[in-house]
Amino acid sequence: MAGKSSSAEKRHRQSEERRLRNKSVKTAVRTSVKKFVSLAQQKKAAEAEAALKDMVKKIDTAAGKGILKKNAAARKKSRMQRLFNSLKAAQ
Repeated sequence: MAGKSSSAEKRHRQSEERRLRNKSVKTAVRTSVKKFVSLAQQKKAAEAEAALKDMVKKIDTAAGKGILKKNAAARKKSRMQRLFNSLKAAQ
């Protein structure tokens, strides 16, 4: 019965570290999106604008690292910007 090769074990360790790192970035993006949407629904324009900027920065960082796909990042940003624009128009 053959055991795992040392290179396979190292690869497994590396992939596990990357998975956890990517997971934390994705979680941060999701949290910032929820925060922004919540503020937008409460019609708090000033706080929502700050949250939007923070969220866009996190999405761009994730897309740059390849954690989010480029088009998925653009789609999220576009939808959130539209939500913000409708909030501003309503005031």
